[in-house]
Amino acid sequence: MTRPLTPANKTQGRINWTWQDALLILAIVSLIVAIVRTASQFRGAFNPEFTISTDISALPGYTALTLLRMGLAYFFSLGFTLIYAYSAYRSRMAERILIPLLDILQSIPVLSFLPGVVLALLSLFPGRRIGVEIASVLLIFTGMTWNMTFSFYQSLCSIPQELLEASRVYRLNLWQRFWTLELPSGVIGLVWNSVMSVAGGWFFLIAIESFTLGNKDFRLPGLGSFLGTAANKGDFKAILWGSAVLIAVIVAIDYFVWRPLIAWAEKFKLEMVESENVPESWVLDVLRRSPSLRILSDRIFHPLQRVLDDSLVRSFPVRSAPVNAKGDLHLPGLLNWVFVSGFTLIVLWGTWEALLLLRTLGWADWQQVIKGAVFTALRVIVALLLSLLWTVPVGVAIGRNPRLARVLQPLVQIAASYPATALFPVLLLALSRMAGGLEIGSVALMMLGTMWYILFNVIAGAQSIPSDLMEAAWVYKLTLVQRWRILILPAIFPYLITGIITAVGGAWNASIVSEYVTFQGQVRTAEGLGATISHATATGNFSLLLAATTVMSLLVVTTNRLVWRPLYKLAQDKYQLLI
Repeated sequence: MTRPLTPANKTQGRINWTWQDALLILAIVSLIVAIVRTASQFRGAFNPEFTISTDISALPGYTALTLLRMGLAYFFSLGFTLIYAYSAYRSRMAERILIPLLDILQSIPVLSFLPGVVLALLSLFPGRRIGVEIASVLLIFTGMTWNMTFSFYQSLCSIPQELLEASRVYRLNLWQRFWTLELPSGVIGLVWNSVMSVAGGWFFLIAIESFTLGNKDFRLPGLGSFLGTAANKGDFKAILWGSAVLIAVIVAIDYFVWRPLIAWAEKFKLEMVESENVPESWVLDVLRRSPSLRILSDRIFHPLQRVLDDSLVRSFPVRSAPVNAKGDLHLPGLLNWVFVSGFTLIVLWGTWEALLLLRTLGWADWQQVIKGAVFTALRVIVALLLSLLWTVPVGVAIGRNPRLARVLQPLVQIAASYPATALFPVLLLALSRMAGGLEIGSVALMMLGTMWYILFNVIAGAQSIPSDLMEAAWVYKLTLVQRWRILILPAIFPYLITGIITAVGGAWNASIVSEYVTFQGQVRTAEGLGATISHATATGNFSLLLAATTVMSLLVVTTNRLVWRPLYKLAQDKYQLLI
């Protein structure tokens, strides 16, 4: 169990350097050098005839390139999450536009972004690899950011009213309220959804690092393209080595990044009684006791933080603090008008261009899209129901039992992060022997892209249940069924709905790689909207791609508006934690 830093064990007075400090400094310097050297490769010329090597010696360099893309995409996702969700929370005008827009954005499959993003960036950087690299980072970003944004917005809307009232009593200004109340309220959800976001980035890695657009191939050296090339060749030795490296990377990230963050986030839990079993991290203990980090913190970071705090406190006087529970931030009338009119012009221009492109489609194309939407919708429903059956009990078990979490968390992250398309050679051999083949087997493939969103949100919800409420359940001798009905399900309900919203979007997105599979030069498909999108992307049929993407987005948004949003509102109104 992690011990508090009392004067008895806290490094004070004389600096006692240890081997951990030397190792920490060496690791930081090595990481900076590796990032700089890897980033320097992004500036090279782009070679469309580039061949991905499946030789084992290429794995270290490919892995470094993939990690850099993933890291950049994650930090962009985190910044976008904080700004976007906070804007929607603080301004009712922004909320009416940003939240429906978020539904639309998270419903658009990754492959639908490919043509526009890649062609636009290639025109900005003709003949340069940096254009394709930026495109790949942006596409990984689109697979990461939506569930983080939904989670942070849900956390902000679920802040107990008593704490909001206290912030007004103590006259906290805009910055103080964000830093001391609003940001801490979303830390646990952000950490667990960050785990899921990175896993989602790994899931689509093969499709992002190696894809076809019309008659052109776009390949980037990386771990995803290595696995994709090996799977397409049926090179099981290369698949095994690539999988081993991927698993090792996931385990290392879990040990050095996610476990310390999960243990650190425990201090933001709202509870009156300290939990007996808390997440532990040896890495976090080393960082907390490091003399070198303490010197940097005392002499650099703390003074900079005080200067930043003072300047922001002066920039946002107390009168700018909100006056209602929602935290509505009233923007100037001119700014509101510019925002709304600019957004309206963009929507009208995009709609006109889309109509011009859709005019070229015939009735047979629309029949294909509508029929495919029905088949994919049925698979999404089945995948969601099957996912709920096991993710809720397992997520609660992991979230409430740190010892179990230490064992299962790395395994869950490996399973969630592993690109399903790399498993297709093995899965296709099994599916070919099933009745229905890929038509039914695509549901199993689709579950690999949807169930993890529910699981990680349920884990975050279970972990955020105050320990004193669990103690009260034991004191009153509630049965297992009563604990689930009275405490656990109401407590995790907001997180569960957030997970379902992102899981449904993830299931529709996963259909593009589940219903259209390339294996050893042969294409195998299952009738559905995902297969239509993949085929349209591969052949460069932009009109059909736009039609299928539009129908998919409308289905996701309509479901969110009519089903999940009312449940989301119920979660905010009825199942908000009161202290």
